Amino acid sequence: MLAAAPVLLPAQEKRWSMEDCLRYAVENSTAVRKQLRTNDSYAADKAGATAAFFPSLTTSVSAQYNFGRAVDPGTNTYINTTTFNNYYEVDASIPIFKGGQLVNQFKLAKANRQMGMNDLQKAKDDLALNTLEAYVNVAYYQEAARFAADKLKESRRVLYQTQREEELGQKGKADVALLEAQVAADDYGLTNQQNLFETALLKLKDLMNYPYADTLVIDTGVPASAKDYLPEPESVPDIFAYAEQANPTARQAAFQLKASQLNLLIAKGKWFPSISLSGGIYTSYYEDLKSGISPTAFRSQFRNNQGKYISINFSFPLFDRLQTATAVRKAHNNLRIAQEEQSEVLRQLETAIRQSVLDRDGYAKESIQMEKKLRSDSIAYRLTLLKFEEGLSSPLDLKQSANTLIESKANLLQKQLMYFLKSKQVDYYKGQALY
Repeated sequence: MLAAAPVLLPAQEKRWSMEDCLRYAVENSTAVRKQLRTNDSYAADKAGATAAFFPSLTTSVSAQYNFGRAVDPGTNTYINTTTFNNYYEVDASIPIFKGGQLVNQFKLAKANRQMGMNDLQKAKDDLALNTLEAYVNVAYYQEAARFAADKLKESRRVLYQTQREEELGQKGKADVALLEAQVAADDYGLTNQQNLFETALLKLKDLMNYPYADTLVIDTGVPASAKDYLPEPESVPDIFAYAEQANPTARQAAFQLKASQLNLLIAKGKWFPSISLSGGIYTSYYEDLKSGISPTAFRSQFRNNQGKYISINFSFPLFDRLQTATAVRKAHNNLRIAQEEQSEVLRQLETAIRQSVLDRDGYAKESIQMEKKLRSDSIAYRLTLLKFEEGLSSPLDLKQSANTLIESKANLLQKQLMYFLKSKQVDYYKGQALY
């Protein structure tokens, strides 16, 4: 029996840490997978833009029957007959100049490829930040539900004791009734906190793309770093100066601006002439089907009828119904829009950094004050409970003291978790990984 006992024990459920939740969310995100497909398209565009610099090579083979009047290749005169012609050609062409369009298209494809990699990181970071906030909410409501359960348990204990004292004549019916109302209120409070916890847990599962039917148990309690208050003062301009160059949100705006600049150059390039070099080799086979004379052998004709050519092609746009002018005008407007959007993105990024630093420092100070208040409220509740048991205070005093204590516990937990969340956000803007 002792040997079999470990087999009969239920498997312990995995407790998910913050890092586990964030890593799972990123690895199973549909948005991340879609961005990976987009990046593969960007890579294909870059390969295509690179191949545009190489020559194109085409081959053609044709067979033709002629009926009626035709040119006799031997006498170069018209005759009435039926002939068979077979043509072979190999042609090669390479662009020499296209107004810089090929170079700029390659640069655009390269920039889009880099932007795709940045967008992938941004998608991961955005998901991680949202998952982190959802994780903090779950941790808060889970602990708040535990506080509510402890309060309900304590209220039931006091009610039971008061009911026994009422039977002995030491307490009145009014005291019992007030405590019964308190137990009912605490029971409702526990149910409410459990519902809020389930809602927060559902949100976390949704962000993680976690199966709804599976159990998800996260680590309880406050992270140790959430109690390391008031770090050294930091310079918001220094944080922003780094984020302006390295943060995926800022880099995304910079890549979009660069793409707009290259699109403008590509549009302007259509105003310039195009020059290309081409060359080829061809041959043919001819047979008069009505002459009764055996044709020259295919191999001999294939060799003797060969011809070669080389050409330089020059094309200059004179009038394209204002299509190029319209494209250039739109590209100019898109460039100005991208400039405005970059300015707005950087302004919002700086605001977010300042707000995160301000919130972090504020929650640190509030946590310190709430710790002091919680100690005082704990002492006050114990004293009020002793007075109530000795008949020196009313159930209303006990109810008020108990409510104040659990409110202080919940507030301290909230301030500590929010300090932890804002600290992670500030660290993210400073370049530290989220998980």
